[in-house]
Order: sequence, then C-alpha cells, then structure tokens
Amino acid sequence: MRATSTRLFHILRSLSHENPLGLPRTGSIPRMQRGLPERRKIKDVAKVVAVSSAKGGVGKSTVAANLSLAFARMGFRAGILDTDIFGPSIPTLFNLSGEPRLSANNQLLPLSNYGVKTMSMGYLVGEDAPVVWRGLMVMKALQQLLHEVEWGGLDILVLDLPPGTGDTQLSVTQQIVLDGSVIVTTPHTLAVKDAVKGINMFKKVNVPLLGLVQNMSLFCCPHCHHDTAIFGSTDRVKGVCRDYNIELLGDIPLHPNVGDDGQRGKPTVVSEPESERAKAFMDIAQQVRSKIGLA
Repeated sequence: MRATSTRLFHILRSLSHENPLGLPRTGSIPRMQRGLPERRKIKDVAKVVAVSSAKGGVGKSTVAANLSLAFARMGFRAGILDTDIFGPSIPTLFNLSGEPRLSANNQLLPLSNYGVKTMSMGYLVGEDAPVVWRGLMVMKALQQLLHEVEWGGLDILVLDLPPGTGDTQLSVTQQIVLDGSVIVTTPHTLAVKDAVKGINMFKKVNVPLLGLVQNMSLFCCPHCHHDTAIFGSTDRVKGVCRDYNIELLGDIPLHPNVGDDGQRGKPTVVSEPESERAKAFMDIAQQVRSKIGLA
C-alpha cells in the first residue's frame, strides 16, 4: 500500500501546474514581472541560436540536429535543446532514451551522443505517450527546460523550436537572449508563405535573422544524374531572401539518406561526413559561426 501511495504522489506531483516535470522545487525560476519578462542568458551557455520553421514537415529538426553536430565536429562544445513539448524529435535523431538524472543542484543533466549534449521532453515521457496538456502547463514545462538544465559549459546551444509562431516561440524569444535565428523552409509554395510569417515574427521580437536554409531543394537522379525540383522552383526562396534582405545560408538536397540517417539515430554529419549533404550542413554551420562571432 505504501508503495502505491508513493507512486501516486509522484504522478500527481508531475501533473502539478507549477511544476509539470516534477523537478525539485529548489532553484525556482523568478516569477515574471508585469509586462514582458526580462531576457536572460541560459546559464553556462555562450551562444544560443534558434532554428525555426512556421510550417511543419520541412525538416527543421533534422537541420537543427545536423547543425549542432557540425559545431561539435568543428571542435566546439555543442548542445541542442528540443523545445517541442508535443512532438519531440531529438531523442530519435540522436538515438537516446531514458530519464535524465538530477545534478547535486537539482538540475536536469543532459544526455549526450556524438559529442553533443541534448535535452528533450521526449526523455521525460514515454516514447508513445502523448502530452495532453493545456497552455499553462506547457509554458511551465518550457521554462524548466530553459532554466533548469545543467549544461556544464557550452560554446553554442541550438534550440529546435516547434513549428508555428505561437506561445512557445514567443516565450523563447521573449525570455532568452538569442544570438540569432535560422529559418528552415522547402521550395514549396505553402512552406515559403509560412516562412515569411516566421521572418516577420523574429523581426517583431527583435531577434537577429541569420538567414534561411532551403531544405529538400533539388533531387539528383542516381541514374541519369539530372536535377529535379520536386517541390517547385527554388526561385521562391531566393525571392523571399531578396525581398526581406536576408541571406540564403544554403541548400540541402532532397536525398533519401538524410531521412534514413535520422531515422536510425545517426544524422548525416556523423554517418556520412564526406558526403555532399554533410558538407552542405557544415557550410551552413560555418556561416552561422561567423555571423554570431563564435570563436
């Protein structure tokens, strides 16, 4: 009976609106003052870059994962934070699972693979368990992921934002000092239209736009070696960059290996480091590094 009561206590505690992840209550986050909260740096993290897409299904998480791995490959202490509470992808992409341990300071300890430290809501719930939470609980959980992880010193942290321009995106951009943002899109008309919404969001909250990444840009036939624009002309993305005076950081080709690499938990930068696809990710990371002054 005692064991059952203890288990029930932990379940109820994890569902508390004040502490949805069930973390100890020491070192709590300061409550917001009236108006917008003051932007704070994430402790022990030098640079923070957000990777975003207003449209789902454009490969944003794959791009974010490969960028963090590219930074690690350059020799930087890199990490990635999965801020998608409802649909976390980082555990799958990094082939990681299990509940994170707590540090002596009652902070979550990241899980690591391929030289990159990671944190995700996916480690705290079952792989197939849905997160059926209302907005307040989601925001509380997000604050704990942002402020109660012991990163142990990072040169750069990549934030994998969920699709859209809603509560999570606003909370991150208003609470965290961001060194820049990268928007991922495909050449498809609908994706490009939503990418424009992402551009306007970051401009409205005064977060530097480092540029766009055009994912799944061209498909090269392995037989005839002819390039085909599966999702339409790449001119749309180039036009958006021109109209909004932002840089096109690079094109990632449409290749089945990119998806397969992520599905087996070993992204392209580490599974095929000499491929043209990996070189494209490395080149984009080099540009981001230069723009944010990562030495």
